[in-house]
Amino acid sequence: MPRENLNDLLAFLAVAREHSFTRAAAQLGVSQSALSHAIRGLEARLGLRLLTRTTRSVAPTEAGERLLRTVGPRFEEIEAELVALSALRDKPTGTIRITAGEHAADTILWPALEKLLPDYPEIKVEIAVDNGLTDIVAGRFDAGVRLGEQVAKDMIAVRIGPDMRMAVVGAPSYFAQRPPPRTPQDLTAHDCINIRLPTYGGLYAWEFEKDGRQLRVRVEGQLVFNNTALRLNAALAGLGLAYLPEDQVQAHLAEGRLVRVLADWCPPFPGYHLYYPSRRQPTPAFALLVEALRHRA
Repeated sequence: MPRENLNDLLAFLAVAREHSFTRAAAQLGVSQSALSHAIRGLEARLGLRLLTRTTRSVAPTEAGERLLRTVGPRFEEIEAELVALSALRDKPTGTIRITAGEHAADTILWPALEKLLPDYPEIKVEIAVDNGLTDIVAGRFDAGVRLGEQVAKDMIAVRIGPDMRMAVVGAPSYFAQRPPPRTPQDLTAHDCINIRLPTYGGLYAWEFEKDGRQLRVRVEGQLVFNNTALRLNAALAGLGLAYLPEDQVQAHLAEGRLVRVLADWCPPFPGYHLYYPSRRQPTPAFALLVEALRHRA
């Protein structure tokens, strides 16, 4: 069908629904004379009168009613599909790449994604677990997760977790053989489960603070790990003291499987932040993820 015939059909539908050339012309943004010309052309091609015109009103004829019933819904379907397509411009979609440490990925990112993603099947998320301070620009990541004190000043940082505390813990079986440490310096006489982090280029020195005094203690022991789960398992097995995020050991402390020491030397510190370049223009999918992760006290 020629395109002008489609335009004439749209003109007819507007007049038949509005029962007025004046209102239909305003709706379509054309003059009344142009609208009348289009209707007359359509009637001439079909060889049928579609509208009955009086000085007071316009009404479809029997043929016009039939055309309105059969053609009208099809144009409505087309309009609905066009609206749905235009909505895709703002629909959250695409892939988001994030680099984060193991603890942040387990305790912050995963709980948020588990709730968010089922409602947004067009969003894909890749999480690279890396305990190093990855360059997100060079690594082509959309964002990274770090503790608040580690975020570079030229990045936008969004707080996604509460303040954190570390905990020094050991199993009751471990303390059955030796007295608990009273100060961080006492740790040098204990078997400790070491942490190797690429950021520090070697074994991590446990950090403590009390009354404004800061200490970093290099500990010794039989075991060295670069993840949280194995350090926790080793502590539960009584193989040494572990330095772990407080939330990872709370259940074990409550059940008596672990004992905490040096709590007064482990004050809170700024928790995890999502960070990304300030020049980045967030996509709808990325903006949605940021809001899902944003920490609300």
